[in-house]
Amino acid sequence: MAKKPVIGLLGGGQLGRMLQEQAMLLGIEIVVLDEDNCPTRQINYNHKHVTGSFKDPERIRELARSCDVLTVEIEHVNTEVLEEIATKGVEVGGQMKKVPVHPSWETLRLIQDKYLQKEHFGKAGMPIAPQMSIDSGPSMLDSLQKAAKTFGFPFMLKARKGSYDGRGNFKVSGGADFEEAICDMGKLSLYAEKFMPFKHELAVMVLRTEDDEGKLKDVYAYPAVKTVHEDSICTKVFYPPPQVPTDVCEKARKVASDVIRTLKGRGVFAVEMFLLEDDKLVINEVAPRPHNSGHYTIEAVPSMSQYRAQLYSILDIVPASINLQPRVSGAIMLNILGGAQEDSHDSLVDLTHSLYNDDMDIFLHLYGKSSKPGRKIGHITVTSYSPDTNLEQLAGPLIKEVDHIRQDRLDAASAQLRPNAPATSQATSSTSSRDTKNPLVVVTMGSDSDLHVLKGAFEILEHFGVPYDFTITSAHRTPHTMSELAKSAAGRGIRAIIAAAGGAAALPGMLASETTVPVIGVPVKATHLDGNDSLLSIVQMPRGCPVATVGINNSTNAALLAVRILGSSDAGYRQAMADYMQGMSDEVEVKAARLKEIGWKAYLEKK
Repeated sequence: MAKKPVIGLLGGGQLGRMLQEQAMLLGIEIVVLDEDNCPTRQINYNHKHVTGSFKDPERIRELARSCDVLTVEIEHVNTEVLEEIATKGVEVGGQMKKVPVHPSWETLRLIQDKYLQKEHFGKAGMPIAPQMSIDSGPSMLDSLQKAAKTFGFPFMLKARKGSYDGRGNFKVSGGADFEEAICDMGKLSLYAEKFMPFKHELAVMVLRTEDDEGKLKDVYAYPAVKTVHEDSICTKVFYPPPQVPTDVCEKARKVASDVIRTLKGRGVFAVEMFLLEDDKLVINEVAPRPHNSGHYTIEAVPSMSQYRAQLYSILDIVPASINLQPRVSGAIMLNILGGAQEDSHDSLVDLTHSLYNDDMDIFLHLYGKSSKPGRKIGHITVTSYSPDTNLEQLAGPLIKEVDHIRQDRLDAASAQLRPNAPATSQATSSTSSRDTKNPLVVVTMGSDSDLHVLKGAFEILEHFGVPYDFTITSAHRTPHTMSELAKSAAGRGIRAIIAAAGGAAALPGMLASETTVPVIGVPVKATHLDGNDSLLSIVQMPRGCPVATVGINNSTNAALLAVRILGSSDAGYRQAMADYMQGMSDEVEVKAARLKEIGWKAYLEKK
């Protein structure tokens, strides 16, 4: 009886855990290289487990000695040692044993450098966004200016290597961003990419097969899905993609298949794309492994989920007749991300048990990871067999709870910018400082949908005990009300106006054109352009009509600026601001001392 092959896996996170779950159902042995308490290790107590870093050459060689083929859970691995193992071999009992790597170490190396990855696809005739390499060091500013001249504003500045889940990306909206971009990313290897306004993000998982000589056999594409990214992390996946025509979905499958044909090695690959307004597709990036956008296939395509396909492809046992069409009519995948508190997701988990409907099935996956804000700790898949079912509506309570956890997480992050203790002067703690008759600051917004953005401003004004009022005034829908607010402000004793607006964001500028009172504009992040349209609309005021402008959604800074304006002529507010600033300084000093005392590892665990 032939010996069953053993797969060695570099990385034992949630992707490895789900791969291991499928392997157990198929009787396939996997040996993992990762920390001893990694998620995969929790369900695979294989005595061959290699404890250590999957970037450590010697640990990788140790893993290769006990395996017949190597694969990866994440592409950020040491490709030099993988090349050595695949081409020269690893010593076992005095003999050199070559261990194949799938996908190929050549593909992994190419994918690791996003600039070279897209250059490769572009040369193969695949649709990519125009891009250019960016110099680091003293000449970086010249490179950024050249990119601005070539692409215009905005453009994307991206790290070539190591970026993941949106990290390593910087949107350059104007020349004023150059200094921050250099400060934040100047030490990285970078490239610039033309900004491509898109209406949807699509993803297609593709299964690639090849023979032992490295010759392509075939590629098989799963259906296209729509992915939703918030805070640079995928939060939701929809199959079939809503508002995306069938022919566009088929075109996406073809593009994805053609892309994967240009690579080497076996396995499943994720091809992420932007769908532009004219229905053209542009490749965003490729992941050479199972992917977040393919989690739904565990339940939607159980006979050949992305994890089963990965195993079959690596071992070259893909059935001659393969069907990747989901057995369900619709599926929604929701990522469970860590919230503001360690137990923030408990309510979402409880909801999966209590929410019941004959037209919907709910599947919960937890990864065995501790909860930290924004960390992927699980996912939920909701499916339906009936094409007449409004699955998004049925899953509404789950989607709402996911959004609620996110908002709490954002609010907690915003709160870190706010004072932790009352200031010593004007601040009040137990009663509201709202004063509808004699406010010093008025906060207004173009729509009630902007209200959540202004929470930080309200809290700051309350904290400093500033008499304030708030209202809704639209520059376009209620121009007379807006004009009256502006013209009457100085006479009412108002010393500053905070105005929040999204989209065209005309409100702050229109107010400033009709009042001598300082106006502070808060750009609101809208649906399509991440608030950059609002930011530019507010900050690019014509000469003679200034509007102070803060960062997108940063109403906290708007209120702090209003307090400073008050402090210019009021010693009480001036002292309160000085105390606040000292409090921030003291807080940093405490954190620095704590870090020095307990070390970075213990600090991160407590954090």
